[in-house]
Amino acid sequence: MDIRKKIGLRIKEYRTNLKLTQEALAFKAEIDKTYVNEVENGKRNISVINLEKLISALDASVKDFFNSEAFSGGSN
Repeated sequence: MDIRKKIGLRIKEYRTNLKLTQEALAFKAEIDKTYVNEVENGKRNISVINLEKLISALDASVKDFFNSEAFSGGSN
């Protein structure tokens, strides 16, 4: 699976667990809601800075965010 899709699914997983809408997450991260939608759907090549903003807005650490089966082993 493409790394963009893996990241998007992980963001969506966190967001839904927190019961946040894409709009609420975008507001919290100070990012456009259309951008969040495109990232979650694997259509956007997210920058490291925006990824950090989203992870922070999800009240997660970078380590916890990437501590997932989706990111372990194998190729992208």
